[in-house]
Amino acid sequence: MTELGGKLDIELFQADPCGFLENAIKEYVRTSPLNHLITFNNEPIFDEPIVVFASGENPAFQNLKTIIGEFHLTPREAMEKQIKAKGWRYGVKSHMENISVVSWALPIPYQTRLSERKTNYGGSTRYNHTRWRGGIVTENLTHYISSLLEIMGYNAVAPTRSRFFETKEMPGGWRAANWSERHIAHACGLGTFGLNGLMITPRGCAVYLGSMVCDIALTPSPLLYASHVANCLFYQNGSCRRCIERCPAGAISEAGRSNTKCRENLTKEQHARLKSLGLDKELIGLAPACGLCSTRVPCEDGIPLRASGETA
Repeated sequence: MTELGGKLDIELFQADPCGFLENAIKEYVRTSPLNHLITFNNEPIFDEPIVVFASGENPAFQNLKTIIGEFHLTPREAMEKQIKAKGWRYGVKSHMENISVVSWALPIPYQTRLSERKTNYGGSTRYNHTRWRGGIVTENLTHYISSLLEIMGYNAVAPTRSRFFETKEMPGGWRAANWSERHIAHACGLGTFGLNGLMITPRGCAVYLGSMVCDIALTPSPLLYASHVANCLFYQNGSCRRCIERCPAGAISEAGRSNTKCRENLTKEQHARLKSLGLDKELIGLAPACGLCSTRVPCEDGIPLRASGETA
């Protein structure tokens, strides 16, 4: 990504912007001193990312206004808000010809997933540290990539890290964001939804998602699935209900996941359970974490196989 002496290789970026950005994201995760669990022998928080790209004008983004709500932003709306938020007066483009989205998944390593498999209450210490220290990694990753693009003269914004990111109370007591990383990932070709409500990517559903909007033309990644639930065995043939069995809160059923029940379990029931067991001493962050529905399930670390032996 860089030349000798730490110079930014702009020619490489211009020749292959998708390859440049993919390598930059992977290099950051691989080399960042933040990407280590200091309490667990400095082992990595995340494995090598998966990175995909999409045109910001893809109709799938506009469709999210119907699926989630009119308040959900399109990539172009997100970029317009970013420009307005900066308050620039001179040198600002009156029209952005190209809008693209970069979406990525940060896979959780085997040892962390293993620690979560072994607990029957959720929120192992290692998984808890991954949740909160991993948030620092993802935040700095977005700052790094947006800075690279801005240095080269482009605008970039990670909507979930922006000043205009917000959530909205929905009927039934659950909250929806004006930029859903899961739905953005699906629209970009990163994966499909599982019964547990998570995104099943080529590295499974035990991942953390992120995305960025920029005003540069990027070659869209191929869409490798026919439906929004193609990678889930339950939706394919009803052969799997493992995530239902794994959820201690009863938040997952054949109708899908209740975000309200999941949140209540994390903030109330799980905290009290861990404290009563004396397991809260080494936890960090604002609340416990739980990864039971993403571990010890067929879609934990890849796209599960159908009975025929073909990928879903």
